Amino acid sequence: MLWNTTRFKIDLLTPKVMGIVNVTPDSFSEAGSHLASTQAALAHCEQLVRDGANILDIGGESTRPGALPVPVAQELERVLPVVREAVKFGVPVSVDTYKPAVMQAVLDLGVDIVNDIWALRWAAPGASLSATDVVLQYPGCGVCLMHMHGNPLTMQIAPMTGDVVPQVLHFLEHHCHELSRLGVQKSRIVIDPGIGFGKTVAQNFALLARQRELLNVGYPLLAGWSRKSSLAAVTHLTSDESPNPTVHARMVPSVAAAMLAVERGAAIVRVHDVRETVQALQVLHAISSPGSR
Repeated sequence: MLWNTTRFKIDLLTPKVMGIVNVTPDSFSEAGSHLASTQAALAHCEQLVRDGANILDIGGESTRPGALPVPVAQELERVLPVVREAVKFGVPVSVDTYKPAVMQAVLDLGVDIVNDIWALRWAAPGASLSATDVVLQYPGCGVCLMHMHGNPLTMQIAPMTGDVVPQVLHFLEHHCHELSRLGVQKSRIVIDPGIGFGKTVAQNFALLARQRELLNVGYPLLAGWSRKSSLAAVTHLTSDESPNPTVHARMVPSVAAAMLAVERGAAIVRVHDVRETVQALQVLHAISSPGSR
């Protein structure tokens, strides 16, 4: 099972680790300037590769619940200097964006994958180019389609209702079918159920428990559980005494959720804690190798 991307054919027979690189003001707060932030982001990229990341996922806009969108020019200013160097690191590079203009700019620099929380649905008012148009213009790039209910600003104010699994499955099936109908090869597409994007805690864990049902769509699945608030909720990291635990406190439950996702068929896990996730995958691989039986 190969994921065809701009420069790489990624073998998904073994689970792959996608390392998160957020190029946002709060990501490298010690940097102090745009140039220093770029240097810090690139140093982080290099460290993730040393830690075992198979893919780098670079994003210039926060999509956490309540986050405000940023203008295209600002996102480009954050992302492009990092992308120009990251594509030289010898691993596939993904850019986490939903804006067609940003997609086009990074694909021109050789980026391998577009990772879109809007599943190519977003379009700027009056824009002549849609996200789908961009993917069709670059017939070699990989694409990840994610399910999101609502938008980042409001999605947790009014999350989904009812049985989440068939709704997410139907959404992903529909959008994969539409891309295929337009001529996008199946081997270019990966799906993401969108953990935390307009779902309740119970719904997020239903998606994990019944994740194999989502594989019926017929595409490789990416799971993004890293440091999500649902993990803090079930591990009691949020309380009256500690309403805002540091994100690093969520590392252990994040790794646990990633391993459960892999056991349930995820081909890619998108994580902050690359080294720890790689080590956990090595343990998981050890018990599934022929010599362990």
